[in-house]
Amino acid sequence: MGLKSALSKPFAYFAVKQINKWKFKAVEVQQQVLRDLIKTARGTAFGRDHKFSEIRSYEDFKKVVPVRDYEDLKLYIERMVKGEENVLWPGVPAYFAKTSGTTSGVKYIPISKESMPEHIKAARNALLTYIYETGKADFVDGKMIFLQGSPVLDTKYKVPTGRLSGITAHHVPQYLQKNRLPSYETNCIEDWEEKVEAIVEETIREDMRLISGIPPWVQMYFDRLSEKSGGKKIKDIFKNFSLFVYGGVNFEPYRARMEESIGKKIDAIETYPASEGFIAYQDSQQDSGLLLLVNSGIFYEFIPSEEYFNEKPTRLSLKEVELGKNYAIILNTNAGLWGYSIGDTVKFVSKNPYKIIVSGRIKHYISAFGEHVIGEEVEYALLTAAKESGVEITEFTVAPQVNPGGMDLPYHEWFVEFSRKPDDMEQFRLKVDALLQKKNIYYYDLIEGKILQPLVIRSLKADSFKNYMKSEGKLGGQNKVPRLSNDRKIADQLSNYIIE
Repeated sequence: MGLKSALSKPFAYFAVKQINKWKFKAVEVQQQVLRDLIKTARGTAFGRDHKFSEIRSYEDFKKVVPVRDYEDLKLYIERMVKGEENVLWPGVPAYFAKTSGTTSGVKYIPISKESMPEHIKAARNALLTYIYETGKADFVDGKMIFLQGSPVLDTKYKVPTGRLSGITAHHVPQYLQKNRLPSYETNCIEDWEEKVEAIVEETIREDMRLISGIPPWVQMYFDRLSEKSGGKKIKDIFKNFSLFVYGGVNFEPYRARMEESIGKKIDAIETYPASEGFIAYQDSQQDSGLLLLVNSGIFYEFIPSEEYFNEKPTRLSLKEVELGKNYAIILNTNAGLWGYSIGDTVKFVSKNPYKIIVSGRIKHYISAFGEHVIGEEVEYALLTAAKESGVEITEFTVAPQVNPGGMDLPYHEWFVEFSRKPDDMEQFRLKVDALLQKKNIYYYDLIEGKILQPLVIRSLKADSFKNYMKSEGKLGGQNKVPRLSNDRKIADQLSNYIIE
């Protein structure tokens, strides 16, 4: 055991002790967070516009602060981007996190001097809780890699601006800097394929022990490592590789192929970071729930997903949520986001402590016929069928086919890139459809009522999703393929890759 791993254990004990102070009194802590946020922002332009000085309770807060998305807050954010102070939060932002929106173009998410440390603390505590629970700390003595966006930052009226992963690269603790790869120069490469090649060259002979990133792009890195080493498994290239840290997408669709590439099962930690705030992380290898970070400068609200598009949806605080119900998550943050919908849906799997799973995107669903199929349901159907049939999935997405032509009934069209295909595609198709019917009663009714025919699977050529993302300028980094679309935009592009 090295010095760093030895020191990490008492550090982990101390961190967990601090976490436990708020972990089991989350409702009380959240009430205090809301009071602190309102008090701090009372003198801002937003605070004055929404009469923060008159707010005495959460009920008061809901009456004056509506739920908003980026478009609704854009006028305030544009004032900040132009250099105005005290708009959504006191002073000016420490950073703007630059993201791509589907309707808003480029979005500039403010990060304050108060919120930035919470991002770093959460990432650190995810590792420390793992060390505390498992006693495994050797990974801190070796090399670690974080597959992320470029750390090169632009400026907007003197405010550093870039991708969240690039911003956080500037805040890696000093004691980890010598362990960290790739080099700054390699991390600055913008072209993703060129960057992966450079990372492979830098790391293939290193003692890599922790690897972090979004699963499909980590898989791309593994594929290139294997090719470069003459077909070796990752466990034979990195003999001490022991921990995978990921976020942004569900790992399950990628797990089988990734473990095949690695050559063994490996511990994994799921995290839930967003430009708007670090929301949760997996604090135990014994369950997949993510601990909601209730003491990190974010006050959470929850809207039942079926009410989200209502004119006046129900808004709930933490104490009012129920287990197993799908909610749109709403943030109020110490960077000045108020009633902010980030577009994700979550389910609570525990209330003591409060733990969630990310169930999908509020706008990523199929409801061409009123079925409202969500991401969690399609992942369940495909992955359950794949496991039962010995099938491996590289990537997939689903869209409705409303006008199939002729006398055919409409259907859900699944575009799937297999790394191990079914022996019997027809049997596999019907199994996936039956599982989806079991999961979604509305879909079942549409099939039974002969409104829809069972789903259709289109098998795609190797690298289809990689090539599609490249054609869209979204290869690598924090970019993700939507699981579900309610239109044909992605489906029509992927039709070019179908195996006849």
